Amino acid sequence: MADEGEQIPMDHIEHIEHVEQQSTAGKWILLFLAILVVALAVFGYVTTQQRVAQLTKSLSASQAQVADLQKRMQSAEAQEETLGQKVGLTKKELAQRAAQLQAQQKAAESRLEQEEKERIGEVTGEVAGVKTDVGGVKTDVAATKADLEATKAKLQSAVGDLGMQSGLIAHTRDDLELLKHKGDRNYYEFTLLKGAKPQPVATVSLQLKKADAKRGKYTMNVSADDKTIEKKDRTVAEPIQFYSGRDHLLFELVVWSVDKNKATGYLSTPKNAPTPVTAN
Repeated sequence: MADEGEQIPMDHIEHIEHVEQQSTAGKWILLFLAILVVALAVFGYVTTQQRVAQLTKSLSASQAQVADLQKRMQSAEAQEETLGQKVGLTKKELAQRAAQLQAQQKAAESRLEQEEKERIGEVTGEVAGVKTDVGGVKTDVAATKADLEATKAKLQSAVGDLGMQSGLIAHTRDDLELLKHKGDRNYYEFTLLKGAKPQPVATVSLQLKKADAKRGKYTMNVSADDKTIEKKDRTVAEPIQFYSGRDHLLFELVVWSVDKNKATGYLSTPKNAPTPVTAN
C-alpha cells in the first residue's frame, strides 16, 4: 500500500479503470445472455403450449371423426342385418312361390295329358265311326249302282217326231235322275197346267192346250226363237223334237204322264246350248 502523501502512478489508475470497465461489460453481457435464455425459454414454452393446443384440437377432431365412423359402422351393420333379414324372407317367399308354380305346372300337365287322352279317345271313336260310315257308303254306292244298272235296262231309245234318233227316254222321275247322272245332256223337268200361260223351260216356252188322260195324249204349243209350233195329239213317252238357237241345236221333250188337266215331263238340250232363262 502506498504511504500517505505518496502519489499513485497514472498508468496504475488507468489500469484499475480498465479492469472496472471490463467487469461492468461482463456483467452486462451475462445479464443479456440471461435475458436471452429466459426469452428463448419463454418463447419455447409458448410455442410448445400452442403446439400442444393444436395437437389437442386435432386429437379431439380425430376422436370425433372416429366416433362418427364408429356410429356409421354400427348403422351400416344394423342396416346390413335388416337387409339380410329381408333377403332371407324374400328367398323364403320365392321358394314357396316356386313350389306353388311347380305344383300348378304338374297339375296343368296332368290335366292336359288327361284331356289329350280323352281327345285321342274321341278321335279314335270318330275314326271308327267314319270307317263304319265309309263301309255303309260303299254298300249304298254298290246298291245304288245296282239300281242304276237295273233302271238303265228299262230305258229305251226311240225315234223322235222329226225322224231323228233320240237318246234314252225317261218314263219316270227316277229315270230322269239317271239321265241327269249320265251327264250327256241338260235336263229340265216341268209340270204344265191346262189353260195356263206359256211356261218358260230352259230357253223356250211350253203351253199345255189339251190333255186326254184316257188315251194318254196331249196337245202342246212350243215357242222358240220367236216362233210357236203346235205339237198336236202327241202320246206319252213320245220324243218331241225341234231345233232352236243360233246354232240350230236339237231340243227334245218327253211327257211321261198326262192327267185331266196336267202334263208332266222333261226337256233335254245339248250341253252347249245357251243358258236357260229359268230351270224347272
